[in-house]
Amino acid sequence: MAIHITDDPAADELLTTNPFALLAGMMLDQQYPMEHAFAGPQKVRSRLGSFEPATIAEADPEEFAALCAQTPAIHRFPGSMSARLQELARIVVEQYDGDASRIWTEAADGKDLMKRLQALPGFGAQKAKIFVALVAKQLDVRPTGWEKAAGDYALEGYRSVADVVDTSSLQKVRDHKKAMKAAAKASAAS
Repeated sequence: MAIHITDDPAADELLTTNPFALLAGMMLDQQYPMEHAFAGPQKVRSRLGSFEPATIAEADPEEFAALCAQTPAIHRFPGSMSARLQELARIVVEQYDGDASRIWTEAADGKDLMKRLQALPGFGAQKAKIFVALVAKQLDVRPTGWEKAAGDYALEGYRSVADVVDTSSLQKVRDHKKAMKAAAKASAAS
């Protein structure tokens, strides 16, 4: 299945064909609009000439940080995110022989997948749940117990990037997030 998150055909193609790009996009998806976060891997590839984990892991950290900070930057915090991206690449190279898809395709079950994801930089419990739902819904990788691991993100609806398949669904996810923030703010005020 083709992934449609960024509204940029080249970036979406990279997410579809390169498991490390999808994982990195998810890592970058914090405090930054999701379509821009998931476009980050394409920005790196266009500047570096590659988006392979080994190439990123081996890059000089200062040069890689400068590359990530070029306008448009890969994130609103390009320095810290470039370091996190290199650490993610190193883990994928060292633990998964450079094949990020092994994180989800070789997981014994949903619980194991959650454990693998939460061991990665930038992946807390909520982000790991969203990524479990993303690989289940968009890549059709469904280890036993994935629904429990993904929690509410496994449900039908427009809760997260896992539910984005086009610009309309992207807007529905944005509307849902906006409503959730407003509800939380109202609850805190009372």
